[in-house]
Amino acid sequence: MNNLLRVLVLMVAISPLQATLADAETAGAASRTSLDKQTQDLKSAVLDLNRELFLLEEELLFPSNTQVAVFVSMDVGEYFALDSVQLTIDGKDVDSYLYTEREVQALLRGGVHRLYLGNLKVGEHELVAIFTGRGPNGRNYRRGADMRFEKTIGAKFLELKISDRESKSQPDFIVTEWE
Repeated sequence: MNNLLRVLVLMVAISPLQATLADAETAGAASRTSLDKQTQDLKSAVLDLNRELFLLEEELLFPSNTQVAVFVSMDVGEYFALDSVQLTIDGKDVDSYLYTEREVQALLRGGVHRLYLGNLKVGEHELVAIFTGRGPNGRNYRRGADMRFEKTIGAKFLELKISDRESKSQPDFIVTEWE
């Protein structure tokens, strides 16, 4: 009988501890879930902040009042296979780009590549582009195109367009201004 009484007392004493342990495990799982949610919320907030900082940086580095963007496009490409473009503005080399076969194919399918994005003060400027590639009959080909343009307040967009001139069986390199 004495042993039975001890077992009953022990069971009564352990019972609240078991309930407390079960509650602690449930609280621990809830705490981990809450911590995971807080971590995900924090990651999301950091990504949003990073996106906003990137946009702010773009606006500060290239304000729309002084912004100049130069794009490259191709039409047909029967008489010229593009390898590279060198860009000079006001006698200063500002950019050069070596194209991969895949990028050239994208241009031939109607794609446009932003070659340069920078700032220029208001006034008259000169753009010179040198195109290097393979011309008619597979020969090395290097040709330039230039343009004088007036930079006013607001963004300026220029296009370097490579097209085929059927009448002369030659490529044509044109610099145009987007309106």
